[in-house]
Amino acid sequence: MLVGQVTQSMKDGVMKRLHTLVVLLSICFANANTNANAQTQLPADTQQKVDKVATDALAKTGVPSASVALVKDGQIVYLHAYGNARLDPAVPATPAMRYSIGSNSKQFTATAILLLQERGKLSLDDKVGKFIPDLTRANEVTIRQLLSHTSGYQDYWPQDYVMPAMLQPTTARKILDEWARKPLDFEPGTKWQYSNTNYVIAGLIVEKASGQPLLQFLQQRIFAALNMKNVADIDKAKLGDTDPTGYLRYALGPLRPAPKEGSGWLFAAGELAMSAEDLAKWDIGIIDQKLLNPASYLQFETEVLLKNGLGTNYGLGGFGRGEKILVKFVAGAEASEDDLDFFPVGCGGRLRFANQFLGEVEDFDWLGQVGDEESCGVFESGSGQD
Repeated sequence: MLVGQVTQSMKDGVMKRLHTLVVLLSICFANANTNANAQTQLPADTQQKVDKVATDALAKTGVPSASVALVKDGQIVYLHAYGNARLDPAVPATPAMRYSIGSNSKQFTATAILLLQERGKLSLDDKVGKFIPDLTRANEVTIRQLLSHTSGYQDYWPQDYVMPAMLQPTTARKILDEWARKPLDFEPGTKWQYSNTNYVIAGLIVEKASGQPLLQFLQQRIFAALNMKNVADIDKAKLGDTDPTGYLRYALGPLRPAPKEGSGWLFAAGELAMSAEDLAKWDIGIIDQKLLNPASYLQFETEVLLKNGLGTNYGLGGFGRGEKILVKFVAGAEASEDDLDFFPVGCGGRLRFANQFLGEVEDFDWLGQVGDEESCGVFESGSGQD
């Protein structure tokens, strides 16, 4: 199971986004009946504690809405939504609504690479040039270095907002022509630097190695296999009227709908939106190792080391500390204001929530002991993109 702690990577600037929240809490209970229906397994007092944490967080921060999924012994036991998904006119949030999961999408791209490696279509140690030969030093940079952000390719989107030029459509190829043909920021494997460019390259490699569009591959090999039924590709089109709207505010100004970037900017690096339920199914799939063989999950989870032996606190698509890294969750596709890091330590820890952006909500200590039941958790926040 998982236990998580929150780190803060707030960026400077006057524009701060208020994200609607997607919360995923993975909780293990002793002697649970895993065949009971969702919504009925969770004790009433535990539901009340979850509800209070969520509603208090919305009240303190002004975040419009939140959606929560809780998992017990590999089964979803509680789905609930809070607040308003849309403000004018007010539309209450529901558990079925989908939220942008932002850079969580990178986990799916990395998993696609590992699936292709298992099929013999590529290797993590293949050079980028085997698939895309016209990029800077493509015959030196490996796929593993792309997925671990140790390649040296410059990030095309380091800002925490949508720049004016990004309101216009683009393509993955155009992104690479502008950012992946520049000189590398450092020698491959010698530093760690978060770069969305890495995952655009990786997404194109998935397409070349599989012979399928990226989203078609993800649908057939991941979403269908995990029964994730409501995943959306927001790189192609914004979410519909039945889903939440994303909001921002300038300094202390009022909430206003967040701008939607043009198509193409999110490819393979932040293109997915889903409900908390579907995100819970993804988390269960990782815990139960449903998609990949154990060797692949070990590669997915293990911290990548630099050439000098120093750790990166990053695996293949996930942050963490220590030798094992499970998942990285980041808040929103357009404003990566808070990073949530997780690594497996066994059941019985506590999830601390000390996120400044969410109004100094102090501590999810109640997750350490819920009544007499040990618990461990994952918390993910994402913007509700329109």
